[in-house]
Amino acid sequence: MAPAASKLGIDRATLLISARATFAAVLAAAVAKLLKLPEFYWAPISTIVILLSTTDPLALAWQRFVGTALGAVVGAFIATYFRMSWWVYGLGIFVCGMLSALLRIGVAYRFAAITLTIILLIAHDRPPHVVALHRFIEVSLGIAIALLVAEVWRLPAATSS
Repeated sequence: MAPAASKLGIDRATLLISARATFAAVLAAAVAKLLKLPEFYWAPISTIVILLSTTDPLALAWQRFVGTALGAVVGAFIATYFRMSWWVYGLGIFVCGMLSALLRIGVAYRFAAITLTIILLIAHDRPPHVVALHRFIEVSLGIAIALLVAEVWRLPAATSS
């Protein structure tokens, strides 16, 4: 590494982590755009969450996948059958927590709550079940690309933080 880069705090590990995350995020965005996903940006966001986490990528991917699925189902149900209010939204967050506990996926609760929030609080021009399905597909695509890149572009043990 060049002396100037070292003085700035840029080492080989930083360069590798940044290059891998950049490649994966751009790939996820490009694939999502190619598939004409309406909120394509959720794919690279999910990719970044998985690749730049200090948690094991496979464990985090599973949590994000299951939590997103749960939040999408609960969010679509609530948006279809209930008139939106802060009480209904709060009930949805609570239901996600209870279902996460019952299904023994408590660690996925945060992703369920995030997905539910996006479905219920952001105005959409499509039916709730379509919004939920798109959200699930966009996140799942990002997860898949993150796992693929993590497997193909492995970082040296000291850099994979």
